[in-house]
Amino acid sequence: MALFQTDGWNLNDKVVKIGGGQSKKKANKNRKRRQEEVSIDDINKLDDKTEDSKDEIRSNKDNEDKPEEKPKKKQKINKEKKSEEPKNEEPTEAPPALDLPVKSKLTPLQQKMMAKLTGSRFRWINEQLYTITSNEALKLIKDQPSLFDEYHDGFRSQVQSWPENPVDVFVNQVKERSKRPVNAPGGLPGLQKNKKIVIADMGCGEAQFSHDISKFLTQRNGGKKRGKKQYPLDIEVHSFDLKKANERITVADIRNVPLEDNSCTIVIFCLALMGTNFLDFIKEAYRILAPRGELWIAEIKSRFSDKEGEEFTKALTLNGFFHKKTDNENKMFTRFEFFKAPADIIAERKAKLERKQRFIEHEDDKDQLEIKRGKVPEGKWLLKPCIYKRR
Repeated sequence: MALFQTDGWNLNDKVVKIGGGQSKKKANKNRKRRQEEVSIDDINKLDDKTEDSKDEIRSNKDNEDKPEEKPKKKQKINKEKKSEEPKNEEPTEAPPALDLPVKSKLTPLQQKMMAKLTGSRFRWINEQLYTITSNEALKLIKDQPSLFDEYHDGFRSQVQSWPENPVDVFVNQVKERSKRPVNAPGGLPGLQKNKKIVIADMGCGEAQFSHDISKFLTQRNGGKKRGKKQYPLDIEVHSFDLKKANERITVADIRNVPLEDNSCTIVIFCLALMGTNFLDFIKEAYRILAPRGELWIAEIKSRFSDKEGEEFTKALTLNGFFHKKTDNENKMFTRFEFFKAPADIIAERKAKLERKQRFIEHEDDKDQLEIKRGKVPEGKWLLKPCIYKRR
């Protein structure tokens, strides 16, 4: 027996390192890397609403301490599978609804993947609303109310990158023009009998305009009057959209809202001309507006085929409106102002057109417009759909 040899000991055997040959520092580093990694299959499992799939994902995360074999190879295979998918295919049905864990519990990589899924679903909903009629849109939201909330979550994220929100522009316009008397030059238009300002916000979203105007009125009418005289201001806002997201909203197809003829003094379409039949919305605005009432519109610049919106302006004048102003200063959207002329102005304008032999041409143009939109909806040629690029 060799020196220092003891039964059960074999000094010729190789020493086995604890931890499978890994140092403690390296083992901790590998464990941290595995926690950051997530496969496409795990993200797709998050879409499943069943409790069984959720328990399965949780159990997989509990077993993360076990070393995986070649995790990089698994990611490479998933990328190859993803690249085999057909590109630029038009969606035929909605992407699956997302039922995801709290964002703060996800790793940075998981949060990035979730953002891509959410963005993809927002783009699908947006495309649907721009390429179907308002009646079909109302039915879609009634059947799947969650689509409304998902759309506005995505839209809110888009607006954050804009230089300004058109809703804020309209609110500020009310504030500035309220410094003058109602119905005075430069002031807000009000009803003739009581000077009440009645506003219809068509396609109001989450009724931000109504909320901000209510807050403004509380501060203006309830605060102490200092310096210049403040004229009494009575404003009523009607907010219409496809879902009653809060108590301010009335559910309606905005081509047919529950308001009487000549009952409003301002009608607003803030990025709301989304249906393929949006000229029906304009006709409804004309119906509910009182004489001298105003039509305020904000639309994304990229929607206008002629860039300046001249063809769009002409279409609205053929539906009875008089053009007041076009504001192109904003980089993202163009703002228009029209008004509904009273009978005396219409008669005066008609007389001028007859003297110049242009009235008949005007009527012919109107007929041609109706014939053209009868063949192809105006949502396909007068204003292009605002479709976000797929990424």
